[in-house]
Amino acid sequence: MAENVILLSLPGLRERDVMVMRNLRELCAGGEIATLTPSFPCLTCPVQAGMTTGAAARDHGVVANGFFWRERGEVEMWTAPATCIERLRIWDVLHQRDPELTSALWFPLHSKQATADYVCTPAPVHNPDGSESLWCYTKPTELYGTLRDRLDHFPLHHFWGPLADIRASDWIIDSALYAAKQFRPRFFYIYLPHLDYAAQRSGPESTAADEAVATLDASLGRLAEGMRAAYGEDLLWLVAGEYAITAVRRVVYPNRVLREMGLLAVRETDEGEWLDAAGSAAFALVDHQMAHVFVRDGDEATARRVAERLSEEKGVAEVLVGPERARYELDHARSGEVILVCRPDAWAAYYYWLEDDAAPPFARTVDIHRKPGYDPVELFIEPEAKAIPLDATLVRGSHGAPAHDRAQKTVLLASQPSLFPGPDVRDRDVFSVVLDQFSP
Repeated sequence: MAENVILLSLPGLRERDVMVMRNLRELCAGGEIATLTPSFPCLTCPVQAGMTTGAAARDHGVVANGFFWRERGEVEMWTAPATCIERLRIWDVLHQRDPELTSALWFPLHSKQATADYVCTPAPVHNPDGSESLWCYTKPTELYGTLRDRLDHFPLHHFWGPLADIRASDWIIDSALYAAKQFRPRFFYIYLPHLDYAAQRSGPESTAADEAVATLDASLGRLAEGMRAAYGEDLLWLVAGEYAITAVRRVVYPNRVLREMGLLAVRETDEGEWLDAAGSAAFALVDHQMAHVFVRDGDEATARRVAERLSEEKGVAEVLVGPERARYELDHARSGEVILVCRPDAWAAYYYWLEDDAAPPFARTVDIHRKPGYDPVELFIEPEAKAIPLDATLVRGSHGAPAHDRAQKTVLLASQPSLFPGPDVRDRDVFSVVLDQFSP
C-alpha cells in the first residue's frame, strides 16, 4: 500500500496516446495498464461521480453534465455543488476511517463545498452588469488569494471556449504543486481537461489532437517532478482517461423534432426565442451523444410517441422509455422519461429554433449555464463577428454513447502493479482501487 495517492483524470486519453507520451510512461513505469469502460452516459460529471463513489448513476444521481430541476422548471448545466451527488465519495469514506487522513480536489466537477480538506475549482463572480470576474472557490477560502498572487488569476477563458488551450491545465498543475508542497494531502485528485479540446474541434485522429497529446505530456513531466519533490518516492499514481472521443459526421436535433411535433414551447421575445422548459409538453436536455427528454407529468402516451419519432432520426442508435432506462442503470428520478442514445458517429445539439434569426443572444456566446444542453460549438468562433457560429456540423469529435466498441473505451494506469481487478475495469472500480491503498 502507498502512503500517498494521486488520481489524475485525463479525459480523452487513449491507449495509443500512452504509447507516445514519454513522461506519462515514465510516471507509470513498472506499474500496469487496463482497459477502462466508462459508464453510460460517458460524460465528465457521471464518470467522475462513478469513479469517486463506486456507484452507478441510478445510485449517485448524476445522470448527465446537467439537470432539469422539475420542481423549479429549470435546466442547470455544469452545476458545481458537491451536494448534487447522492453517495459518499472517496474523501468522505477516508474521513470516516481516519479524520486525520487529508484529501485534495483540484478542478473535478461537483467539488464546490465538498468535504475534502483542500479544494480548488472555478467559481467566477457574476456581476450585476452581466460581466464576470475571475475567481475560484477554494478551501481554505483564503487559498485562492494566495494562488492568484503567485500565479495570477486562473485563466478561465482558456479552460473552455474558442481560446481553450494548455494554459488552463498548466495553471491547475502549478497550483496543485503549490498545494502539495504546503499541505501534502494523502489523496490528491486532479482533473486536466486539455485533450478534450482538439479532439472535439478537429477530430480524434487529427494532427491537432496528436499535438495536444504531446503538449499535455510535456506538462505532465513538470507535474511528476514537482510531486516527487513534495512527496518523495512513496507515491502511487493512478491515471484515468474517463472516456474516449470518437469522430462524428452527423448531428441530431432532438428539440427541433419535439418542436415540430408541437410539444416544445418557446417564449418569443425581442431577443429571439427562449426555450420554455416548464411550459413544454416535452423537451430535451442534450449532452454530447445522448439526451434526456422530459415529458410533462410523465405522460406515458406522449413518451411513447416521442420515442417512436426520435428513433426515426438518422444518427440515433437507441431510444429508451421508462423501465427500459434500467438497461444502462439510468432509472433515476432525475432522468428524462425518454433517453436518446446517438450512434458513435453522431452527436446531439441543443438547438430548438427553426431559423437562425430566431436564436437567442446566448446562442452566439460562450454561456455554459443558460443553454439547455452542452454546446461544443463554443470551441469555435467567427473571427469577423467575434461570435460563436450556429453551425453544429463544425464539431468533429464527441463522446457519451455507450462504450460498446474498443475505440470508445479508455485506459486506467497505475505506477505500481497488481492493483486492478483485471485487464478490463469499469470507471467505478477506481473507487475501490483508491480505498484499498488506505485500508486499515
